[in-house]
Amino acid sequence: MGLEGKAVSMAVALVGCSYAFKPLKPFFSRNPWPPPSPTTVPLSLAEARPFKKQSMDGGGRGAPRGKSSTRKRSSYGTSRRSIIKKSFSQEQVVFTSPVAPDPVVGIIGGGIAGLVCAATLEERGIRSTVFDTGMHGLGGRMATRLIECEQQLVFDHAAQFFTVSDSKFQKLVERWLSQGLVREWKGLVGELETGGHFKPIPSSSPRYIGVKGMKALADSILNQNTMVNVVRPCWISQLDPFNGKWHLSEKGKLHGQFDSIVIAHNGKCANRLLSSSGLPLLTKQMKRLELSAIWALLAAFKDPLPISCNGTSSAFEGAFVKGVDSISWMANNTSKLFPSCNSLPQCWTFFSTAAYGKQNKVPQESIPNITAEKVKEDMLGGVEIALGLTKGSLPHPFYTRVQLWGAALPTNTPGIPFIFDPQGRGGICGDWLLGSSVESAALSGMALANHIADHFQSGGSPSDEFAVGLHDVFQPVGGHDIGQFPGVNYAEQNPKSLISVAG
Repeated sequence: MGLEGKAVSMAVALVGCSYAFKPLKPFFSRNPWPPPSPTTVPLSLAEARPFKKQSMDGGGRGAPRGKSSTRKRSSYGTSRRSIIKKSFSQEQVVFTSPVAPDPVVGIIGGGIAGLVCAATLEERGIRSTVFDTGMHGLGGRMATRLIECEQQLVFDHAAQFFTVSDSKFQKLVERWLSQGLVREWKGLVGELETGGHFKPIPSSSPRYIGVKGMKALADSILNQNTMVNVVRPCWISQLDPFNGKWHLSEKGKLHGQFDSIVIAHNGKCANRLLSSSGLPLLTKQMKRLELSAIWALLAAFKDPLPISCNGTSSAFEGAFVKGVDSISWMANNTSKLFPSCNSLPQCWTFFSTAAYGKQNKVPQESIPNITAEKVKEDMLGGVEIALGLTKGSLPHPFYTRVQLWGAALPTNTPGIPFIFDPQGRGGICGDWLLGSSVESAALSGMALANHIADHFQSGGSPSDEFAVGLHDVFQPVGGHDIGQFPGVNYAEQNPKSLISVAG
């Protein structure tokens, strides 16, 4: 047998015994990162095999991909890169090298969970970078929209208020109170049944709001932090493990390397990001999450709405609406945020039910005009029914805007504060892990930050001792269509009893 024949036989034998090989030993490049040109490091045949656990400290995937990566076609008509990508979608990243003496965490998502996670990491002496897609500020669903016209219009168009039931969150809220970031909302809140029947809701817990809107609270959380870097607007599109670090990039542009990563957002974008990351257990759990869709209608009126509160001394400021398909909540932002300014236009936020959102869901990035107009008319019609007004008698708003929260709230949850994969040094935090509230988001961010700090102190071992939530079963989430408010005794929506105003 010639030399070529022996080489072929040896290759066949190696492939046949692929699962007998141990994971590759860690490789540490002597060259500084990044390299002069962003070329792809070749992968050997052994590195591309579908090991159940693959050491990714250096050689697994090669360098993070850049814009000038070359692609070569194999003789079988399929690119070698696509074969490797499919192979790695089945593999588990395993970091075996010790954590750096001064570790850095990359946090993808600047909502409450991600911001509190970053702040808590700083308390533990750990630096972090928060990447957020927000064009106008941080906060995610802690969103406030400002409209400049003759008089500025202000709308909290996502989270409306929050309550406290956990002592750890209570300490954080007390800090926010002392800093003047939040205050107690003492306005009249209750349930509104069709026909204008309003009933105040007893609450065993104070209701809190951002002093200048929810967004101002989110923007202020990191104001006094010196170990947190914020990058926005930025849409991280690729996670690459290389030389014991996670390399994060946006459309080929590198945004740094990190000892651990945190996914602090959810939905389709998070699923796409995780699907090729080499963290299959995190990916599987994230894909189990189910989210509702909620329409928001912002409407400004020159005169107060004709509201009758069954003999109460003042009009309500917020109401959970019962029995109307297109409306689940309505709130007067002007009265809530500026209670002493009676001359301002009334800025109302109306939310649809989750059922209506599902029935009328469209891509939220490009809402067709015909859909936006239909939703506006349906929701204004629902307001009339809720208030007991005759059709067409609701004052005409001088400003309106509809927005679809396509991934508004979780409908299922594992009921744990966070998920963490110690092998890949990756974690997930968010309100959905504990329910659907501001409190849940903050507790999740705190818990994951402390767990990562403890993991770093242990040296960053891939031991299952630090694994959390990788196989937990999901259960349905209770609460109202717009979230959970511990201590507020509201009634949940009953889809069977809703009055439809569509069409």
